[in-house]
Amino acid sequence: MPKKTLQPNISDRATEYARSVIAAQIVAGPDIRAACQRHLNDLAQGSKRGLCWDLEAAQHAIGFFEDVLCLNGGQFEGKPFEVLPWQAFVIGCLFGWKGADGFRRFRVAYVETAKGSGKSPLAAGVGLFGLTADNEPRAEVYAAATKKDQAQILFRDAVAMYDQSPALAKRLTVSGSKGKEWNLAYNKTSSFFRPISADDGQSGPRPHMALLDEIHEHKNANVVEMMRAGTKSREQALIFMITNSGTDKRTVCWDYHDYGSKVCAGLLKDDSFFAFICSLDLGDDPFKDERCWYKVNPSLQNGIPGLKYLREQVTQARGMPSKEALVRRLNFCEWTEASAPWISGEVWFNCEENPPIPLEHFYGRSGTAGLDLSSTQDLTAFVVALDPTPEDPVTRLIPYFWLPGDGLHDKADKDRVPYLAWRDAGHLEALPGRAVDKLAVLNRIAALASVFDLREIACDRWRLEDFQQLVEREGVSLPPLVPFGQGFKDMAPAVDEFERMLLDRRMKHNGNPVMTWCAANVVLMTDPAGNRKIVKERATGRVDGIVAGVMAVGVMSKHEPEEDLDDFINSPIIG
Repeated sequence: MPKKTLQPNISDRATEYARSVIAAQIVAGPDIRAACQRHLNDLAQGSKRGLCWDLEAAQHAIGFFEDVLCLNGGQFEGKPFEVLPWQAFVIGCLFGWKGADGFRRFRVAYVETAKGSGKSPLAAGVGLFGLTADNEPRAEVYAAATKKDQAQILFRDAVAMYDQSPALAKRLTVSGSKGKEWNLAYNKTSSFFRPISADDGQSGPRPHMALLDEIHEHKNANVVEMMRAGTKSREQALIFMITNSGTDKRTVCWDYHDYGSKVCAGLLKDDSFFAFICSLDLGDDPFKDERCWYKVNPSLQNGIPGLKYLREQVTQARGMPSKEALVRRLNFCEWTEASAPWISGEVWFNCEENPPIPLEHFYGRSGTAGLDLSSTQDLTAFVVALDPTPEDPVTRLIPYFWLPGDGLHDKADKDRVPYLAWRDAGHLEALPGRAVDKLAVLNRIAALASVFDLREIACDRWRLEDFQQLVEREGVSLPPLVPFGQGFKDMAPAVDEFERMLLDRRMKHNGNPVMTWCAANVVLMTDPAGNRKIVKERATGRVDGIVAGVMAVGVMSKHEPEEDLDDFINSPIIG
């Protein structure tokens, strides 16, 4: 397809959307606000990382949708594809951002919105652009799913666009009878667009673009990984995932939801990953306040799917409790069985010391520590909590981390976090072997205890005995090791105090990215009395650093000086 000629002073619709969201001119939820802020930050600072904003490329892609494509179905049959503001942001970002190599920056995109927002036509249009307007020789474009029937749904949208578009009808060849089409071919570049599924038994796809619909229905990551594995030979391949919200966070959909949320918030760094995740703010209840509907229905300001439809859904759900979870999930992007993370990015980053102060500055300062020992191959964390001083009236949190060095690359791929980069930057220590060397950890803790004046070290009581035996066998001198239970009794007051310190900004941390990752993963459980504790099994990643930090604060708060009772009784207020 010929490249759209830009007019002078053409507007930057993607950036306009981002600015409107940040200025609260467009109502958006926390993850969309974070994505927009990320875009604006990269416009200002991305060049330092080799990123380039190509406005012409962004507008060329948006123009393809509006000049070439038509919609289908009901009232939209045959109408030109009017790119809505949020769609312009997605399309513009995907095709406008370039990396240092001159190719497109984003290789994986995850889009999660409420039902009826226009995700499927958007994905079909992305596929048709990749087929015809991307100048990719022998481009392979797939509508991919776990089952053939599911893969056909999105592909049928693309075929319907082909049927409605004179420009595409001139250039593409369709295979299959009416209603049973299975291939769109662009013979000029020997390229094709077709559905594919895990049950096809095919191997070796080399997608230029792979469009994955309804990721929340995928039982495993097989289809995603099959597509991603084939992109290695393509210089600007794109995996484009669209979905409604799901019900189970032990799925590939929740993995990408969680990862995308953290990338947008800056908790994780990944310049090749794009996410547009519609979500509600804490405290929003779509059954009580219609104003929050726009946060999760980004097309609603343009009348799609319509206030009337959403009101009908809410009314029916109120009268049918069994339908409530479904409506909350499909129409308002609530993960009905997923727990919200405890510590928000805003709260955590508000307590970061930036730029960090050299650790030597704190040597000799008193405090406590928490130790969360792994069993064999997981993360081990030791966190020092230093007492406030008159000159520095905050608690200083200083974390240290260890992992086995053998297989670290594979573990980084599995956990989807940059362990190797963190190791190279000194944020964690990779120990020789396939299991954590507890003696090496002990020696390092002993060295730290010699430079900090530590009163106690809190340890999970289930691992304390073995570690205590190692201390005695090696004859190492340490501050007292204090057993710290992981149940509500010990954890609840420590969690409360840790939270108060963060909210009141009475705590400072040094921005260690491993600790930041742990903070983003923490999920709490609450008992009927309102007591809270950290639950590792509900977390989406490691939380050991925060567990160790909470234990350190827990033993610190137990020994804070209390007001003298006699002074209180004899004070003028009591008389």
